Amino acid sequence: MDDEAGQPAGRRARGDTRERIQSVALELFAEHGYEKTSLREIAERLDVTKAALYYHFKSKEDIVRSFTEDYVSEVDALIAWGTARARTSENRALLLDHYSVIVGRRLSVLRFLEQNQAAVHHLMTEGQQDRKKLFRTQFETLRDLLAGPDAPLRDRVRASVAVVSVGISCLLFDKDASAPGELHDIVLETACELAGVEPPVVRERLAGGAAG
Repeated sequence: MDDEAGQPAGRRARGDTRERIQSVALELFAEHGYEKTSLREIAERLDVTKAALYYHFKSKEDIVRSFTEDYVSEVDALIAWGTARARTSENRALLLDHYSVIVGRRLSVLRFLEQNQAAVHHLMTEGQQDRKKLFRTQFETLRDLLAGPDAPLRDRVRASVAVVSVGISCLLFDKDASAPGELHDIVLETACELAGVEPPVVRERLAGGAAG
């Protein structure tokens, strides 16, 4: 049987469980640190057995890989969106809008990566995919979508600072906003000013929920 979104109910339930596990794991990592958090504690917070948790994730490392890859996938989708459109002022502003929404939604992931660099270093560089290099490549691509790869140095620097300002501002001021959406609006306005574009008047949602 399909749900209202057109997805099989079983697949939707598995997705919800996966996201709940990620959320609880991030809570515990923030409270106790990555190294001091066990799968048993994650299972207890979820009120499930370790066997039930193993069905979705075999280790803490698997959980970290999963939410890191989810973030990477969302940014990849945004890059595909931006690459397919003309580099107009409106689209550049929308790019920053969409990126700030992704950062806001995945802020707990970014905070985990920022606070646990030593503990998860091997996860970022294991296998054939070096995630640290991937993050840098994504950053450089976003910069080039804003300024253009052949733009003058000043414009590329401003575009770089615009992208960086989104993540840094959200991490630093997440608890300071007095109303929902306030921080997003301030961050977006500042990033657009740095990039030399006006904030978008009409908001647009990316396919797959990458922005709202």
